[in-house]
Amino acid sequence: MNAQRNTFSLLFMIRKYRTKSNGEAPIYLRITVNNKQLDMSLHRSVAVELWDIKEGKVKGNGRLAKSINNFLFSVKASIYENYKELKESKKHLTPIDVKNAYLGIEEKQEEKITLINLFQEHNDDLEKRIGVDYSKSTVTKYKTTLKHIKSFIRLKYGKDDINIEDVNNIFVTGYESYLKVEKQIGHNTVMKYETIFKKIIKIAMANDWLKKDPFTNYKISVKPTERPFLTEEELNTLINKKFKLQRLELVKDSFLFSCFTGLAHSDLKKLTQKDIKTGTDGNKWVMINRTKTDSSSHIPVLPITAMLIEKYKDNPYCLDKGVLLPVLTNQKMNAYLKEIADVCGIDKNLTSHIARHTFA
Repeated sequence: MNAQRNTFSLLFMIRKYRTKSNGEAPIYLRITVNNKQLDMSLHRSVAVELWDIKEGKVKGNGRLAKSINNFLFSVKASIYENYKELKESKKHLTPIDVKNAYLGIEEKQEEKITLINLFQEHNDDLEKRIGVDYSKSTVTKYKTTLKHIKSFIRLKYGKDDINIEDVNNIFVTGYESYLKVEKQIGHNTVMKYETIFKKIIKIAMANDWLKKDPFTNYKISVKPTERPFLTEEELNTLINKKFKLQRLELVKDSFLFSCFTGLAHSDLKKLTQKDIKTGTDGNKWVMINRTKTDSSSHIPVLPITAMLIEKYKDNPYCLDKGVLLPVLTNQKMNAYLKEIADVCGIDKNLTSHIARHTFA
């Protein structure tokens, strides 16, 4: 199939609304390329009554008429010649291209779009949307992906950035190898970084900054993983264990709350009394919008969940912050959970993920 052809036309006209006190109006040339128009002043003027609108020239055969018409003919001939040359060097033309060629104005080199700049601009935009339609944890993943790509470019190319048009399939596969070999990152996590990277590539392609998709023939695959969870016996051990250290007791209870609700740490931390509502069945339910997915969740309040809510209803931190539980940071939670596992004889790396898998 042939490429789309450029359409081109020229029209000489006068601007009557700019008629001078001597009765003359300026002559303009309208350049139309692919249905886009641009009007250009020719720095000539003529009496309005002498202008032939239909022919686009001055009426009569007098000296003035011949002089101006010859000038218009030469302009038209030059512009057609410029247009012919432009067609051979550019696929997509605009009226400004034709005008600049006629005036001898050299076309400015388009500023190259670079991968790191594009990625950084994207991340800066996401940063502004935290709490609107993106969570902080999601933005952090984009930042981490960018950090790894920067390191990869420095190692492979010896510079801080590359043009987006230089990103190809070799770059994509090389980035995967770098993450696995140099950074010792697991396959599934690497695939998450590649998925995020692919979103940036889609932006580049949507704006015609990149013509060929570097992810063509590249498969983002996830290997099945074993999802650890607590057995009934291990769960009962935790429920029945009482810690003298308040920090361990708090973390244990937060962990148990996740085991019986399936809530992630980010959702657990923001839970308030307003999120506990009575359902149509007359029972209490946790009704919230999940931070990660922004989807609505309705979770029954089980006896142990109700007991934990009651246990902390008068806790100073909960009263001050207006939350149901005194949830520590995720980093502290995971650190203390290791200690709790050791004390309880649970040979598993307790994390918020294990709590959610246990619920599932």
